[in-house]
Amino acid sequence: MAGTMMKKSRQRDAILANLKNRCDHPTADMIYMDIRKEIPNISLGTVYRNLSLLADHGMIHRFSVDGKAERFDGLTGTHYHFVCQECGEIFDLDLPEMTAVNETAQTVCNGQILRHTTNFFGVCNDCMSKKEIQ
Repeated sequence: MAGTMMKKSRQRDAILANLKNRCDHPTADMIYMDIRKEIPNISLGTVYRNLSLLADHGMIHRFSVDGKAERFDGLTGTHYHFVCQECGEIFDLDLPEMTAVNETAQTVCNGQILRHTTNFFGVCNDCMSKKEIQ
């Protein structure tokens, strides 16, 4: 479905702009709470439908970590995430693309590797600081 035209929508434009201007990898509920400030009568269903449409068209990424609520990312290029196992926050990591991963995986894949996603898990600095205080 990527690449096909979508009808212009004020709600969808607001959702996409909201997502492109943040780096916290929000849930649909988080986006909904923000968008309501701009479009008070928007429904949660409208937010979910538009996020799904944007993801289906490759304009955003939709992902879930450890089976928790779906998160959304306005950054669609290859990049990597750090997931805090204490608070659940997700941060982008500024790393060069690891193209060798695709090449290595291709040697054992019965198909064509197009891209990969990688998450690194640990404890963020905020959570480590809280543990030191206690």
